[in-house]
Amino acid sequence: MDEKWDVIIIGGGPGGYVAAIRAAQLKKRAALIEKHKIGGTCTNYGCIPAKYLLHQTKIYKELKENKNIEGPLEKIKCNWKKVQEEKNKVVERLVKGIEFLLRKNGIEIIRAEGLIRSEKQIAVKTEGGEKILESDKIILATGSRPAALPFLEPNGKEVVTSRETLEFNDIPKRMLVVGAGAVGLELGSIYQRLGSDVSVLEIMPTILPGSDGEMAARLERILKQQGLKIHTQMRIEDSSIKEGRVSLKGTSLKTQSAFDFEAEKVLLAIGRKPNTEDLTGKDFELILDKHGFVKVNSQLETNIPGIYAIGDMIGGYLLAHKASHEGIIAAENVSGLKAEMSYKALPQAVYTYPEFSSVGLTEEAAKERGIKIQVGLFSLQANGRALTLGKQEGVVKIIADEKDEIIGAHIIAPNSSEFISEISLAMKRGLKIQDVSSSIHIHPTLSEAVMEAAMKAKNQAIHILNI
Repeated sequence: MDEKWDVIIIGGGPGGYVAAIRAAQLKKRAALIEKHKIGGTCTNYGCIPAKYLLHQTKIYKELKENKNIEGPLEKIKCNWKKVQEEKNKVVERLVKGIEFLLRKNGIEIIRAEGLIRSEKQIAVKTEGGEKILESDKIILATGSRPAALPFLEPNGKEVVTSRETLEFNDIPKRMLVVGAGAVGLELGSIYQRLGSDVSVLEIMPTILPGSDGEMAARLERILKQQGLKIHTQMRIEDSSIKEGRVSLKGTSLKTQSAFDFEAEKVLLAIGRKPNTEDLTGKDFELILDKHGFVKVNSQLETNIPGIYAIGDMIGGYLLAHKASHEGIIAAENVSGLKAEMSYKALPQAVYTYPEFSSVGLTEEAAKERGIKIQVGLFSLQANGRALTLGKQEGVVKIIADEKDEIIGAHIIAPNSSEFISEISLAMKRGLKIQDVSSSIHIHPTLSEAVMEAAMKAKNQAIHILNI
């Protein structure tokens, strides 16, 4: 064999590079194979550039709408070219930082495509031909890619994925977003703030399917008030491109009437597909589910002993922080430790403004399981910090079982992604709502609303009526 390693990781995204670093910390000789860019989709084409554009456009929109600023606000312009340049600098800085950490941890980066030949062999394609690497253990972290519709395939021009949408040179006058999940709402918000006429088409009855119904409905109202046009129960049946414009036709499931939307750009945001094709040969196959995701056990090991899989390619919530945590668990298991992955307290966030963050069960899911629940709701209308920010339309919702243990929380508030982790920690440790309500929170902060929601579950809230 040409090379011998303790562990080889295929895929350098937030799951793969974290797994490599953790393995190195555990004194394993590790190599990381990545055919594109270190950092994966999240760092280069997803989470990071999207959040930069969301932040910049939020500043622009708030400045133009601030009632306390005088002067010719109509003359204020967003230097989109400069914004894109600065976004790219942020991405480049993060990628270089990750590469620095990998090198300092003694991890070799192999820039190639990796294919599994056996339980302990990986073939990499180089300019000189195919090279065989040998490893005691293998961690797969090949990620995912945007999904498409049979009659609506991205072409990089009129019909685009999230990647191209983050790199537009010009602001489209009109844009259609297919899918009202996190990606669709976030990217739609960016261009709506910049003046685009943005319509979001979702086939399900609500935005963010699977989210707490009460909270999703509230967020939908807020986004519509901001100018985002959201149409639910819209079944797209046909598309056409003519003279640089896209037409989407279909049926409204609410009214059974036909619709026809047209725009310069159509963003496909209907989900993602796992990158699991051709990783193994016909005589040596990973077990996949019906959607193509790799099946793993609680220790993230596949059906092939010694081969583990993490991140988007194993399904569930396709989140960077989930992939990173799975990377740590997998690295510990290939190093001889016995770690199990738990998703009980996995938080997630949608970076609209206000943000929508959640963890654990929705109210609907808890009731479906027959759990007798206690719900604490606290409106930001009664939160001093929210009023000072002029963002009082949000709410905190905490759900506990009959034993007072917290089983879920859902927050609509500015920067809620920063303080949902309080509930995530509480759930992981099996804490009760009294543990949250009795913890002193700084005043004035948005996080006080978490304390008040916990108090409200027991009808002990201070700043709202307990009725």
